[in-house]
Amino acid sequence: MLIAEDLALLLYDDESGKPIAGSPGLDYALGGAVLIELTLLGKVDIAEAGDQVKAGRLKVLDTTPTGDPVLDERLAFLAGKPGAKPKDLMAKLSKKLRDQLLVRLAERGVLEADKGKVLGLFPVTRWPAKDARHEAEVRTGLENVLKLGTQPDERTAALIALLTALNVVPKVITDAVDKKALKQRAKEISESDWAAAAVRKAVQEMQAAVTAAIVVASSAGAAGSS
Repeated sequence: MLIAEDLALLLYDDESGKPIAGSPGLDYALGGAVLIELTLLGKVDIAEAGDQVKAGRLKVLDTTPTGDPVLDERLAFLAGKPGAKPKDLMAKLSKKLRDQLLVRLAERGVLEADKGKVLGLFPVTRWPAKDARHEAEVRTGLENVLKLGTQPDERTAALIALLTALNVVPKVITDAVDKKALKQRAKEISESDWAAAAVRKAVQEMQAAVTAAIVVASSAGAAGSS
């Protein structure tokens, strides 16, 4: 499973098949998960001071295919964008990504594609769980870290950082007695040295892209109502 696939499972309700986070946040989080995975694989990086590329910009290290079509499609896109600001790439990085991941998970028998219509007119697909065993393992890992205080591995820490950026940790870990303590623990992990600086930067870039998109959408809405 990709980190993005684990994230998609967490962000869709098992019973209703509906997402627990809205757009563009959910889509950008999935894009951020792909960027993190490619960073962990040594394919791309975020430049630091002293690099040939300006600090904070995208560095492409290795364009050799990973063998995963979802990752390779995004790697090919990033290969043509060296020196770009990662947050400026998030919209295209996440384009059609959600659908690709959900369809793959359904093909594997993890999710079910439940097709229907809203108001009897508009087609809609829900994605309830079909085989929740893998997701249960992911959730157990999250709970061990967030509720019991164990040290996270990189994948679990990445998921926590992405969920924190979306502000949905309490929606994923729903049985925590102290929601405030849960969010604080998640925030501490997100800000700790759980991975290389470039990986943490990828999460920050995703969050910056979400914030920028919300500001643009709000501005457009305000202009349209004036």
